[in-house]
Amino acid sequence: MGIFEVMEKRHSVRRYTDKKIDENTKNELLKVIKECNSESGLNIQLCTEEPKAFDSFMAHYGKFNNVKNYIAIVGKKSDDFQEKCGYYGEKVVLKAAELGLNTCWVALTFSKGNTVCKIEKGEKLCCVIALGYGETQGVAHKSKSIEELSKVDGVMPDWFKKGMEAACLAPTAMNQQKFLITLEGNEVRAKALTAFYSKLDLGIVKYHFELGAGKENFKWVK
Repeated sequence: MGIFEVMEKRHSVRRYTDKKIDENTKNELLKVIKECNSESGLNIQLCTEEPKAFDSFMAHYGKFNNVKNYIAIVGKKSDDFQEKCGYYGEKVVLKAAELGLNTCWVALTFSKGNTVCKIEKGEKLCCVIALGYGETQGVAHKSKSIEELSKVDGVMPDWFKKGMEAACLAPTAMNQQKFLITLEGNEVRAKALTAFYSKLDLGIVKYHFELGAGKENFKWVK
């Protein structure tokens, strides 16, 4: 499956079956998590067969059911902490989708106190990603147009358009898509607009954009 197909097929899922994640799949996930942690300095952790984090009023309010596995996005506090969590968390999410697993980003509707992840001194738990085999494959959400989400100086190059197509498929909190990506020459800026969890969303969006556009075609500028 090509990466665009993975992005298109992956939707948020909140209700899961009892099917366990097999050891081979776990090992594949742990491999990509290790790579992400090594590259980013984060402390992303895989928690399996552990239902307590989603056995709370908030989880039921969020319509989660039978969540027994999740990825905890943990790391040291920094100015770009949320963006980094989004970027590397989405790398794990797309790998999970490639392996046939369903996922859902969860920032609020779970019990932080009941998570089994280890949080070292100076670290914090940013959010978790529910994981497992869904009762359904989820549904696609309506997306804003490329023109609404980007600004280009001159003619839009094909690589930028592909990057934006991938960015449009990125999951964002409440499907808000509060970001703007601009192009000048081969320099790309990605800005989080004022909204709930938009900095976390920005990291997710930037990872999608890179996959679609090809990192060799541009450079990020702040």
